[in-house]
Amino acid sequence: MGVMNELINPGMVRSLERILAAAAPGRTFPRLAATAGHLEELSLRERTDLLSGALQADLPGNYAGTAAIFRRALNDPDFTGWMIWPVTEAAATLALTNTETGDFEDCLALLAELTPRLTAEFAIRRLLAADLERALAVIQRWTSHPDWQVRRLASEGTRAYLPWAIRVPQITARPAATLPILDALYRDPVEDVRRSVANHLNDLARHAPDEVVATAARWLAAPDANTPRLVRHGLRTLLKKAHPGALELLGFPPASLTVTPPRLDRTVVELPGELEFDFEVSNTGSAEARLAVDYVVHYAKANGTLAEKVFKLGTAVLGPGESRRFSKRHAFRQMTTRVHHAGDHALQLQVNGVRYPAAEFAVHV
Repeated sequence: MGVMNELINPGMVRSLERILAAAAPGRTFPRLAATAGHLEELSLRERTDLLSGALQADLPGNYAGTAAIFRRALNDPDFTGWMIWPVTEAAATLALTNTETGDFEDCLALLAELTPRLTAEFAIRRLLAADLERALAVIQRWTSHPDWQVRRLASEGTRAYLPWAIRVPQITARPAATLPILDALYRDPVEDVRRSVANHLNDLARHAPDEVVATAARWLAAPDANTPRLVRHGLRTLLKKAHPGALELLGFPPASLTVTPPRLDRTVVELPGELEFDFEVSNTGSAEARLAVDYVVHYAKANGTLAEKVFKLGTAVLGPGESRRFSKRHAFRQMTTRVHHAGDHALQLQVNGVRYPAAEFAVHV
């Protein structure tokens, strides 16, 4: 995260100060300027919060005056990039602090104007948390906005588990609340918007799997050329979890199969290292079998228990009586996203959602 932290840096602070000073003649920004000397030990989120607080102190104490300055700043093409995050946070804070009629809706409009310069997907969460229905009524209209980045904000900003963002409990409690947004966008002409829709659907799958499958089925009944790919991406977690409805919808129904135990090329993996394995799948039924082939690694945790992770291996079609051998090399390296611990591990195969006996191996760190 060190490199990420530097996205907000002293040079950026000075640029933001210059831009806002030009947009608000006669106003100075001493608190914003002072933040440049206090960034070094802070995370990106902490830097954002520091600048947001300084902006609120330096700018007019009311939302309307601050919003007017931010809108004038949009005339400067340099008003872009990561400086936008603290700007959006300051706007949201003032809109929620002030009680002037229309501030809430105007702040949403301002976030839509700012989002093409970076994204407003983080600040919008606080408006959603404050009044979900009121916010969604505005956001739903964005699904027909001419700027694709605003349409993407409609989907991305309302995701249940948006990375880096605060949670909005009302969204997880009411998974159907954001489905009208996705229904309006799943055939969007821009891939970035469709990818956001797929990720949003995948988020919902964590707590509303049946509603997600029903939604995907509805889309596949009225598709465009991109819908099958979007649905596959949106159902990826349910496929790994072997949800029967998701498997059936994507054409991987139960099949008559035999699967050989995975043959490992070693029983001990020294970090950093690799484990290679292969196995054979045979179609013992009388009909063609479409296969979704995955494998599961059961990792040793620090407390000695196991934690599993499912990995996609591929898909295949086997005719009656046909067999196919699969092989894979899996890497074991320490990463910031996965810390490996010494101990007994296991590797298991999963085909069309059915798991087969595991093979054990050890990892030495």
